[in-house]
Amino acid sequence: MTALLEVQDIHTAYGLSRALFGVSLTVARGECVCLLGRNGVGKTTTMRSIMGLTPPGAGRVVWKGADITGRPPHRIARAGIGFVPEDRRIFAELTVRENLDVGQRAANRPGPWTAEAVYGLFPKLRELAGRRGGHLSGGEQQMLTIARTLMGNPELLLLDEPSEGLAPLVVDQLLDRVTELKRQGLTIFLAEQGVEFSLALADRVYVLEKGTVRFEGPAARLREDADLRQELLAL
Repeated sequence: MTALLEVQDIHTAYGLSRALFGVSLTVARGECVCLLGRNGVGKTTTMRSIMGLTPPGAGRVVWKGADITGRPPHRIARAGIGFVPEDRRIFAELTVRENLDVGQRAANRPGPWTAEAVYGLFPKLRELAGRRGGHLSGGEQQMLTIARTLMGNPELLLLDEPSEGLAPLVVDQLLDRVTELKRQGLTIFLAEQGVEFSLALADRVYVLEKGTVRFEGPAARLREDADLRQELLAL
């Protein structure tokens, strides 16, 4: 399969503190690829490097054959990459519907995702359309963040730790909705510490350790090999 996204040997630092040491990965159109690893190994930094929020100091990020390394985040979003950050970053004073409108205007990309379409995916948001974002539960805020990103009609959805801090029942509901996005053909790149959540979705996985890729391969291999999961991911 032709790669939609290629991350080529990126090295990223926060000031003098280096976080990524030559990370390379690919995501093909229609795939769900998961980036796994313990806390602090560089998963979020990889996402931020792709989005231009923390540009790599070396290496390249290639999107549909074009080098986008270090472009401003708004240009990367308008090129077709949607980012759902781990801290959600909804607009607390705006209503659900107003948050969705912001997502649509910010990316300014035509496509199938409208308010009606995201309400179809997340029916709860229709009920809450007039409620301010700051008055939503954690799970509702996560749904809103994903819905707002979808309003920009991305070709690739980056999800950073989507299940973090959510109750098990809410995680199951979120998994169901992301599975539906995958079924519809959306390309997904997911960073997660939750192994069960990730392996339920993933076609392929990369495992990070101390800012480098320690493992890459089909998700089925990790699903079927408990010893390998223990070696790579046990706390």
